[in-house]
Amino acid sequence: MHDAPRPAPAAHRQADDGQPEPRARRGRPVGNHEEKRTGLLNAVVSVIAREGYADTSMRKVAQQAGCTTGAVTYYFANKEEMVTAAARHLFDQFDILLDGGNGADIGALIKDWLNLAKTDEADAWLALFQLMAHARHEPAFARVFEERYSRFRQVFSAVLAQGQRDGKIRNDVDATLLADLLSAMGDGWMMAKPIEPERFTPANKDALLTTVMTLLAPVR
Repeated sequence: MHDAPRPAPAAHRQADDGQPEPRARRGRPVGNHEEKRTGLLNAVVSVIAREGYADTSMRKVAQQAGCTTGAVTYYFANKEEMVTAAARHLFDQFDILLDGGNGADIGALIKDWLNLAKTDEADAWLALFQLMAHARHEPAFARVFEERYSRFRQVFSAVLAQGQRDGKIRNDVDATLLADLLSAMGDGWMMAKPIEPERFTPANKDALLTTVMTLLAPVR
């Protein structure tokens, strides 16, 4: 009697938020690995936004990406791993926002935030809030949100604290509280914009920015 073949051990690397992320499996698709993986993550986001989390499947992601289901399973072992990677991918947008050249200019930073949820990028925000809704019951999602959002608020707090030291931001409110408040406002904008784009005309966005900057202005 022959022993059943043992599966090959899964190797891992560390993702940027400290969570293990599987390396490429055997049967690597032809082409640039990261480019193809990013394309699949974008497909995951589109499917979640269109179908909802519950109806998202690896087969539908393959159809969206124009590839085989096997190509999807090469990058992601299962749906949870695939969607968790998509959640990290979405949070990369926040990192890009804070890492940009406007980090020291709080007004420019908030303006970029308002411009981030463009109508033609609505899928990203619809998917993000789908995942937020499920995070309470999905520990893997909850860890991503807790770690990445916490890091975002820490960096945002540091930006605001620097603005307070420079005399550009009111200093009668702790920078951490201001970061939390502005993050909540930003979440509201991101949630509303894909659904009510008429609220975010250029004139209205300018008015929002002016109002926020008035609230943040140093108390005289």
